[in-house]
Amino acid sequence: MVVTVSILALLTTVALPVIETSVKREKEIELRQNLRIIREAIDAYKKLSDQQQIKVDPDSYGYPPDLETLVEGVEIEQEVTEESGKKTVKKVLVRFLRKIPRDPMTNSYDWGLRSYQDEPDSDTWGEENVYDIYTKSQATALDGTKYRDW
Repeated sequence: MVVTVSILALLTTVALPVIETSVKREKEIELRQNLRIIREAIDAYKKLSDQQQIKVDPDSYGYPPDLETLVEGVEIEQEVTEESGKKTVKKVLVRFLRKIPRDPMTNSYDWGLRSYQDEPDSDTWGEENVYDIYTKSQATALDGTKYRDW
């Protein structure tokens, strides 16, 4: 009985770090995916802005004013050909995100935001536009980098 308990204790001490690393790796994968999703939405907004399909403030450099705009969407004018061959212009609502993804490192929907006008290492958002996002977590990744630098 003592041998069995000691073997179980040994296996538990070996398994716990492996499980913790596995959980951390899964969160890192989710963080990378969520950062990619939001950044692709920002890029899609910027592309429509550059094509002048979205009316934007010139000081915004064509980036969205906030993340909620990516969820709520913007109206663009789209040329539609009817059955009769007549072309008409129709307003279409374009949404870039279904919802703002959760930050798995902080377990919240509160991301760190950067404006195009902000310094690259700034910790405060200038509120002019959303050029980039980052996690507010101060933790270190398995590869030794800070999550906020991703």
